[in-house]
Amino acid sequence: MTRPPLSELRAVIFDVDGTLADTERDGHRPAFNEAFAAAGLPYRWDEAEYGTLLVITGGSRRIERYLRDRGVPAPRAADLAAELHATKTARFVDRVRAGLVPARPGVAEVLRELQAAGVRLAVATTGSREWVMELLDGLFGPDMFEVVLTGTDVPARKPDPAVYQQTVCRLRLPAECVIAVEDSAIGCSAAVAAGLRCMVVTNDYTSDQDFSGATVICDGFARNGRRPLGVDLLRAACHA
Repeated sequence: MTRPPLSELRAVIFDVDGTLADTERDGHRPAFNEAFAAAGLPYRWDEAEYGTLLVITGGSRRIERYLRDRGVPAPRAADLAAELHATKTARFVDRVRAGLVPARPGVAEVLRELQAAGVRLAVATTGSREWVMELLDGLFGPDMFEVVLTGTDVPARKPDPAVYQQTVCRLRLPAECVIAVEDSAIGCSAAVAAGLRCMVVTNDYTSDQDFSGATVICDGFARNGRRPLGVDLLRAACHA
């Protein structure tokens, strides 16, 4: 495929969980545990177990699979998962509002740099719109992202490319002029399947995953206090 020059890079689409913000370990995981406790259930996910569950995209699906693996019958597991997920979302929003879910170091600077360069910004995530908008508005303000599509808007979960395809459609841009930024192999596969280049910024949960198809892989947006990764790294992705 012919790669466009940097001048034709028009937009960057970001994942949210683990990419823009440190949501998983200290955000979603304790919120899930609070939901279990509120329902009187004995389940508790420690950091290691939660890491293994992240291969299941979508919080409600993650709970349902977990319950079924523990012998809860399918119809009851689905209903209970929906109830637990609603409680979990409310608890997660509480944590966001309390400032307990931070942006990853360097992210805000990268977003400002891209904006200053005239690059359009969008979000494509499988997370629920209810908490995604709370998080994005709280961390970056209400006007940072031109398009935000969530799991509420696009039910098909990554690695299905649908959320990326629809985001590109909303931007009204050809895929070859857009780059995705992800943290996981599942997300990278979704972006590549949508015809996008993908820059992967790993975290502790995803650093050992197989990122076949990624254009650029790095371990953070900011390194040792140096200038955040932004347009320079995207230049490399654009020409790769």
